[in-house]
Amino acid sequence: MYEATEDKRFSRDLRLAGQIQSAATSSMANIAEGFIRKSSKEFIQFLYIAMSSSAEVRSHLYVAMDLGYIDKGSFESIYDQADKVGRMISNLIKYLRSLQTKPTK
Repeated sequence: MYEATEDKRFSRDLRLAGQIQSAATSSMANIAEGFIRKSSKEFIQFLYIAMSSSAEVRSHLYVAMDLGYIDKGSFESIYDQADKVGRMISNLIKYLRSLQTKPTK
């Protein structure tokens, strides 16, 4: 993400560049912060935030492409990476939920 925002036109749009960089790093940071928590429930909560940040990156990418800051190839490459991260997080959430104990009758 940082490489893409180094483009001359993109880098001048400090607000959008900052938002997309922040969203991209937020995903990673929330996974790390949630992992260190004491319960799966808290970890899952942070994973949802990380997944939301991945969606935010994808949203900002549309704006960047519409403004001509990135070309279609860069858009697709970064979008696919963000989408893959979102799906991986979603699968981890499903897995962690499956491990949670269910009440017995």
